[in-house]
Amino acid sequence: MILVVGLGCQRGCEVHSLLALLDSALAEAGIERSRVTALASIDRKRDEPGLLALAQRLNLPLQCLSAEQLVGYEHRLSHRSALAFAHTGCYGVAESAALALAEHLSNGPARLLITRQKSAQATLALACAG
Repeated sequence: MILVVGLGCQRGCEVHSLLALLDSALAEAGIERSRVTALASIDRKRDEPGLLALAQRLNLPLQCLSAEQLVGYEHRLSHRSALAFAHTGCYGVAESAALALAEHLSNGPARLLITRQKSAQATLALACAG
């Protein structure tokens, strides 16, 4: 089974903040960190130090997708943020990125196992496929 964590974050979000959000969400869902296949975000975050550090610490690939690739998932989001759309061109980075990458990696449909979780600086979602 493919498990993809989608992440959105403010500029300068620290890796420990992302890791705390990830571990909290996974613990609540009863999923071990080692089961995660990949991390996903929006392309404008491809150089974000916290996301890069998280991918390195977890030894996972970080795939960044364009707003055009993410906007097609709008109808499947648990939460649509006008603020996110104003900043990124899509209504929810974490859920959209998780779904998009899970479907790409599995060549099949994906669903959200963990809907949008939010901390002060970041959002996270988990999609599964296969």
